[in-house]
Amino acid sequence: MSFKSWINQKRRLVMNALTKRVGSSYLEPTAELGKTIDIKKVLIIRPNHRLGNQLLTTPLVQEVENTFPDCRIDLFAKGGVAFPVFEKYDSIDKIYKLPRKPFSNLFSYAMCWISIKRKRYDMVINGDKDSSSGRLLTNLAKAPLKVFGDVHKEIQNTYDDYLHISKYPVYNLRRYLSKLGYPRNNSSLPVLNLKLSKEEIQGGKHILNDLNKNGKPTICIYTNATGNKCYSEEWWELFYSKLKENFAETYNIIEMLPIENISKINFKAPNFYSKDIREMGGIIANTSIFIAADNGVMHLASAALTPTVGLFSRDNQAIYGPYGNGSVALHTGVKSQEDCIEEISKILSR
Repeated sequence: MSFKSWINQKRRLVMNALTKRVGSSYLEPTAELGKTIDIKKVLIIRPNHRLGNQLLTTPLVQEVENTFPDCRIDLFAKGGVAFPVFEKYDSIDKIYKLPRKPFSNLFSYAMCWISIKRKRYDMVINGDKDSSSGRLLTNLAKAPLKVFGDVHKEIQNTYDDYLHISKYPVYNLRRYLSKLGYPRNNSSLPVLNLKLSKEEIQGGKHILNDLNKNGKPTICIYTNATGNKCYSEEWWELFYSKLKENFAETYNIIEMLPIENISKINFKAPNFYSKDIREMGGIIANTSIFIAADNGVMHLASAALTPTVGLFSRDNQAIYGPYGNGSVALHTGVKSQEDCIEEISKILSR
């Protein structure tokens, strides 16, 4: 671990310790309170700059939209990635862009916080229970209804998948609203969704057709990841050879390249490169399956509504695993490459 990573880890531990009780003084909501508030303006707080974490917030935004069809939503995010992620969400009014490096942009950082304090909302939702700044902002914001994000025992005892970082905020909101007197919502959870337009999907199809130049369906792989989530070139070379052995006769096998323009299979497969999140999503939407390690582009594939195979070297698939659209999360410490090929075959045969 680098010194910078070590410092950030210690900083998060200290801040979490200082803020874990923030919001604990708020009483449980009551049905009487719910009857007096017409929820028209909602603030969702998810101050993280990573692509995956913003995509993982899309189910919560959809849940608010589905529950309050006429409401307007503000987002409090970090960096600029939230803008393309939520570009097609008509309910979004404003996205507050917190600087990625606050100490280098103290004025902008402070003005974002002040902007929140100046505005009134009907409800504020913290999208990450482990975010110290999320808890502080939820506490700071002016709203009669505040969901701080704690996963209550009731949720833990009811739902086996409550650990998932995209699901528990929805469960929390549903529990909170039931306490306000709203009917209990037991419908299926929303999935990650980039809300690609027909034009974006058609554009992705043209790019894919130009790359493949045949009518076969496509398997897409993404071989990059960060830190110990990244598999070695040897691992990917062997896995790619197994994919070709099992599927090359029926499917095109292509590689999406990361922003670093590198390949763990040394560019042996036809490949494409893009920095445009929505263009990438449009291409993925035209593939039969997307295979990647745990990273933001894996979540992008889920949000393109494509069956996604997430490869996990760490035992955290219950938190970050892709779901919906036939997607699976595979722990490669337990599953062999042959097991992964079998799972891929099952998805493709559906």
